[in-house]
Amino acid sequence: MFPIPLQVIDGFLLKVNLGDALLVGFVLGLLGVLPLKSRKLAMLHVLSFGLLLLLMPGSIMYDPKELSLLGSILQYKLVGLVLIVTAPVLFATAEK
Repeated sequence: MFPIPLQVIDGFLLKVNLGDALLVGFVLGLLGVLPLKSRKLAMLHVLSFGLLLLLMPGSIMYDPKELSLLGSILQYKLVGLVLIVTAPVLFATAEK
């Protein structure tokens, strides 16, 4: 396995804002959780990132950069709200 050079990570983080980095981390983390086939663990993952996106101050989360995924602070907050709403659905459909 090859280690990822820090210059690649630094170059990515300089082109995106914190909200975008959280969304990329959410997707990569979800891809890591899905093979475990645990909906309760997926629910915790979705809920934690939903809370992060909803409760982060907008001034540090959205600073327009060249690779911004979403257009405004409100869109990041709405994605967080949607994640918080879907987390209990994942928990309710989980097997015991």
